[in-house]
Amino acid sequence: MRIIIVFLLVTTAVFSQQIDYNTKKGFVAEGFDVVSYFTQKSPVEGKNKFQVTFENAKFKFASQENLKLFNANPKKYIPQYGGYCAYAMAVKKTKMNIDAEQYEIRDGKLYLFYSSWFGSKLKDWQEGETKKLQSKADINWLDLKYQKN
Repeated sequence: MRIIIVFLLVTTAVFSQQIDYNTKKGFVAEGFDVVSYFTQKSPVEGKNKFQVTFENAKFKFASQENLKLFNANPKKYIPQYGGYCAYAMAVKKTKMNIDAEQYEIRDGKLYLFYSSWFGSKLKDWQEGETKKLQSKADINWLDLKYQKN
């Protein structure tokens, strides 16, 4: 009986945690259509009439077709690290807002970046040892993904 109670407590704690998605402007990717990063030359902003909530985060889409693509396989289109800056996640172990037009698709995954007066962190990511940065960001995200920013 004690084992069952412990199992239920642990299971409830694990499943009640929610990923902290970057929803600046109310939506992941600042309201840009996450499918468009994969299907267009450059990302486009989503429209209010094409929205969905996934894992308590809101997403907007430019078309009904992109909304359908997302619903068929959400994990394929969701940006890495909850939509926070990949470079900041790797180098500073912090959740940094992004410039939704600074991005990279690498190995079939979407990475978003911030930019400042000093330049885009996308450039720093690409000029650095990207595989090592990815590994470091993956490890850091495990520690931060359930912490509210």
